[in-house]
Amino acid sequence: MNSERVLVVDDEKLIRWSLREKLEEAKFLVEEAGTGQAAINALAASDFDLMILDHKLPDILGLDVLARVHKDHPDLAVVVMTAYGTIEDAVKAMRLGAFDFLTKPVDSEQLMLVVKKSLETTRLRREVRRLREQQSGSQAVRLIGKSKAMRDVSELIQKIGTSPANTVLLQGESGTGKDIVARAIHFSSMRADRPFVNITCSALPETLLESELFGHERGAFTDAKKQKKGLLETAHGGTVFLDEIGEMGLSMQAKLLRFLEDKTFRRIGGTRDIRVDLRIIAATNRVLGTLVHEGSFRGDLFYRLNVIPITLPPLRERMEDVPLLVQHFIESFAEEFHKQTRGISSRAMEAICSYSWPGNIRELRNVIERVMILENKVTIELEDLPRSITDLGTEEGHGEDLTSLNLPLGRLSLEEIERSAIEQALRTMGHNQVRAARLLGISRDTLRYRMKKFALLNAET
Repeated sequence: MNSERVLVVDDEKLIRWSLREKLEEAKFLVEEAGTGQAAINALAASDFDLMILDHKLPDILGLDVLARVHKDHPDLAVVVMTAYGTIEDAVKAMRLGAFDFLTKPVDSEQLMLVVKKSLETTRLRREVRRLREQQSGSQAVRLIGKSKAMRDVSELIQKIGTSPANTVLLQGESGTGKDIVARAIHFSSMRADRPFVNITCSALPETLLESELFGHERGAFTDAKKQKKGLLETAHGGTVFLDEIGEMGLSMQAKLLRFLEDKTFRRIGGTRDIRVDLRIIAATNRVLGTLVHEGSFRGDLFYRLNVIPITLPPLRERMEDVPLLVQHFIESFAEEFHKQTRGISSRAMEAICSYSWPGNIRELRNVIERVMILENKVTIELEDLPRSITDLGTEEGHGEDLTSLNLPLGRLSLEEIERSAIEQALRTMGHNQVRAARLLGISRDTLRYRMKKFALLNAET
């Protein structure tokens, strides 16, 4: 079905019915309004791509409605109709932003041609803006990293962005950049000129989360003093990012599933189905399959979301990206804080690359931000970093060594002993390859060669 929405505004019910029949036959989503105020209310409640507007309305002149629409909804294409057309009215309508001015009775073929052209113009205008926003937005959300893991993620983002996929599931530990990936998907898609809205599912009680997503009608509950559009409605044509979806309650999960199945919902207290065209990107730092097994997450919703999953690797599994991230954060905060810092010393970088970063990119960003706030040196030095990073012995496991190997029982080959030592070094150092190599007294490249030799590299990445 065509997702473009048309609002027909005319005080004559028969004309509204006739136009609706023609438009719905062409697969448009159609709503009606019989007065100027009803049209204004409809535009405040929902997003439309085209309005067919009668000039003579019982309460407000169509051109007055047009003037308000042009101010509040500049992207909305408007076609004005009238049975009392004059050249002066037509000129005024065009100056106010109308796409065309038609005289009643309107020939149906002429009307559909005007509708088609007006929507083509709207789509072209949005595409131009989308490309501009994508160009600027892609810089704001570009992924930093040259590791194979991040190259794979970037490639997947481009494929998803240009695909018709309506649901995407992002998985990964906290701080791995799931929100950045969600924005990258949005800005690489045809939806880039439409809204990107996000909500953290764990931040609100279930009743408030429902109101935020679906909206509510006036009087739906005690504090509902006026109608409110929800995020699903506000983001029509765009993307909704549901972060920490694993924390969503079962009742709300059922309502979200119903929406995903048919793309319609009702505001709280409402009686009318509202249809929207959206891409839903859900994110979680928990294993949803485990939650399904435990009974705290619906299996049908999990399978509905899990059509296109993206798993973001933790920072410790792509340590070759750390120097690039560090330099990116230094440059970003130097500009934001007006600092002269331009780089980092080799000793400081070595300490950073030896740390396991349990908080992932978010923790790394916070560390660089802290240093940039407190210091104003040209180069960040080792002593500028927090002791949790520079004093490796203070972290659990960092003081361990391999003086006592737990070898398997029985006769062992040299290769079996070597493999066991590598596995124990990786476990001891929290699977940080830099530290494991240092513990074994070999280079990281040598460690990676031996990990590959023993088929341990794939298990790590």
